[in-house]
Amino acid sequence: MNKRGHVLNGLLLALGLGFVIEPSLSAATVRTIAEITVPIVLGALFPDVDTAFGRHRKTLHSLPVLGVFLAYPIVFGNLQYVWIGVLTHYVLDVVGSRRGIALFHPLSDREYGMPTGVTTSSKYADLVTVIVTAVELAVFWAIHTYVVTLDLDVSALASEAAAGIGI
Repeated sequence: MNKRGHVLNGLLLALGLGFVIEPSLSAATVRTIAEITVPIVLGALFPDVDTAFGRHRKTLHSLPVLGVFLAYPIVFGNLQYVWIGVLTHYVLDVVGSRRGIALFHPLSDREYGMPTGVTTSSKYADLVTVIVTAVELAVFWAIHTYVVTLDLDVSALASEAAAGIGI
């Protein structure tokens, strides 16, 4: 997908996740949406920084990079929603576009994708983005409802983990 698609994806995800995390339709919902929008959109845009350096859809479109963003809030206690933007950027590139991404870069430059996507310049790119985003929101809702809450205070978890290992 193109940058426009990733911004659309990030904004729709933040709006939808705001309601998933705080479904009360109150000021708390608005606050949650405001709190998670910037990190999710920044995360959704970050992998495409590799258009300025490195090789696009390889350098910053890999599982090791996602691992860094997953670990970051646990180690540093902030940016807990950026990983959602990065992860959904990958999903959109794998499912929504024809090219795919190099998930195992730098170990392998092989790009993985699905035959469901369209080209980034397709007139259907926005529609595909909205459909993929709806599926992502359904998955996040299921995870939030049945597996683990998505509104964890990661900084508290990091403090507990650090105390547990004597740091």
